[in-house]
Amino acid sequence: MSLLERLTDDMKQAMRDKDKEKLSVIRMVKAALQNEAIKLGHDLSDEEELTVLNRELKQRKDSLLEFENAGRSDLADKLKAEIEILMIYMPEQLTEEEVEEIVKQTISEIKASTKAEMGKVMGAIMPKVKGKADGTLVNRLVLKHLS
Repeated sequence: MSLLERLTDDMKQAMRDKDKEKLSVIRMVKAALQNEAIKLGHDLSDEEELTVLNRELKQRKDSLLEFENAGRSDLADKLKAEIEILMIYMPEQLTEEEVEEIVKQTISEIKASTKAEMGKVMGAIMPKVKGKADGTLVNRLVLKHLS
């Protein structure tokens, strides 16, 4: 079942359950996916769908941080709920230990040793963990192993 079909089924269920919050998030994600498909001019592949989902999740996480810093707990709570709903559609996340192992392996493959080579390492790692690990976690681990 594709992500769009799954979202449609969940949207129907949210309507039946009168779950306005979940319904709203699903509609936003569906709209983002459809807009991306129109922009690209073809149906989205699984990887492209994952990219859109990641973008939506990242926007909410960034906004959450801003709202928390501004002391807007009402908006922060709403975003936390939206993030939880979005996480349902993300692939299973890697643990920090699994990400660290991928980082070590990639660094040894590339034979990187200095922080100057960080861009090269990140460029090699991110496709391996796309959608399965947070970029800030990967960044932190790469810095740790290159210093």
